[in-house]
Amino acid sequence: MSRRFPFVTVDVFTDRRFGGNPLAVFTDARGLTDAEMQQLAAEMNYSETTFVLPPADPANTARVRIFNRTQEMPFAGHPNVGTGCVLASMGRDADGVLRFEEIAGLVEVRVERSSDGRLLGAHITAPQSLTVGEELPVDAIAACAGLMPADLVLTRHGPRIASVGLPFCLAQVRPEALARATPNLAAFHVLAQATGMSDRLSLHLHCYAQDDAPHRLRTRMFAPISGTWEDPATGSANAALAALLLSLSTQDSAKFEITQGVEMGRPSLLHATATRGGDGIRATVGGGCVVVLRGEACLD
Repeated sequence: MSRRFPFVTVDVFTDRRFGGNPLAVFTDARGLTDAEMQQLAAEMNYSETTFVLPPADPANTARVRIFNRTQEMPFAGHPNVGTGCVLASMGRDADGVLRFEEIAGLVEVRVERSSDGRLLGAHITAPQSLTVGEELPVDAIAACAGLMPADLVLTRHGPRIASVGLPFCLAQVRPEALARATPNLAAFHVLAQATGMSDRLSLHLHCYAQDDAPHRLRTRMFAPISGTWEDPATGSANAALAALLLSLSTQDSAKFEITQGVEMGRPSLLHATATRGGDGIRATVGGGCVVVLRGEACLD
């Protein structure tokens, strides 16, 4: 008899179906092997798929494992927002709060409901404070994005690795250049060899442009080596971006409204905050979530 594993797909960081970033959530992954989780994530072919398991600590809601098309991830943004909404719809939140055990640490999810109780979306707190790594060569990063070095804006920072649980290279580009960006897989491989970044997770390139107001940003994220040519909405990258931008200012906190996915035909809206505290700069990110499909995987 086939083993059956239910799943729900949702579109995250949007208020309508077929926008935002799609996600598959396997709501009870008990009995799946690591290899089967990876195979199912590749089969779903979304940027990430999550698998819900019982928590190690009963005070938490669940253990959540996140896989992209090629490997397991320590943390990601839209998988947590989407999984939080799915589990909350099943009544698994406690007064609107869920806590997920993940490789990068504990992730707190706060779901949002309308006055009549309808589930609207969620915000997550990234599991780690901001860490800032090395700067990467302007020429190489421009090549990865299919741009010229002059298209990058270096006023505040050069292309730099930053993380609040998952590392990204953050690069500011001129607004008119953002729409022209096209990932160059060969350039990504050249940069990986030159820097010794053999880990696919180290070469996620998040490009951003300042919009018509300082708190409005437009972004695009490319990770072709790990199988994501472009991502419609990247919560972990935008949380890291919010934290990095706050670190470059004298403010104690900052809020950002971020648009992503427009060039892909999947417009997404993310709200990110960053706050200075005793343990460094912490970030949150959130947005809407809409259910699209329900089904089950049948495995022999």
